[in-house]
Amino acid sequence: MQSTRAGVRVMARPSKWQEEFIRIAAAFAKFGATDREIAEMLSVSERTLNYWKIAHPRLSAALRVGKEAADARVEMALYRRAIGYSYDAVKIVQNRGAAIEHVYVEHVPPDIKACIFWLKNRKPAEWCDRMGHQHTAEDPLASLIMEIASGTSSALRPSPDAATNHAQDIYDD
Repeated sequence: MQSTRAGVRVMARPSKWQEEFIRIAAAFAKFGATDREIAEMLSVSERTLNYWKIAHPRLSAALRVGKEAADARVEMALYRRAIGYSYDAVKIVQNRGAAIEHVYVEHVPPDIKACIFWLKNRKPAEWCDRMGHQHTAEDPLASLIMEIASGTSSALRPSPDAATNHAQDIYDD
């Protein structure tokens, strides 16, 4: 590929692009690799990978599908952790010099943090940390507090002759 810069013919560096990169990138994306890690595996910069995603729509689609698969696995693992799960386990013990395998079912109890995380993300309206409270003016105490907080209340402002009255009270004692 040749281009012209200020009348001088310049040869551009040949692209490292290969169709095989689509398969390789998709495989790494399925295992949860980031764009930076995929670029390193292809021996290019992340900027080049981003350019290739625009120039080669099949690469972009393969990466998207691969990342969706990795995200789905993590989502399922979080779900399983939230509700608890069981798995087959093996314990090896020694009896009179002979190794004996004991197969049993191990139970992992539900994890409350995983439950909270799941629900906050799946049902944010019902599980958010902050609840909005709206005060109405129907309650006179609430109205007074709202006025004081906003600085519009006259309840705490001294009257013009309050200083005179206070001074008079001092002299009367």
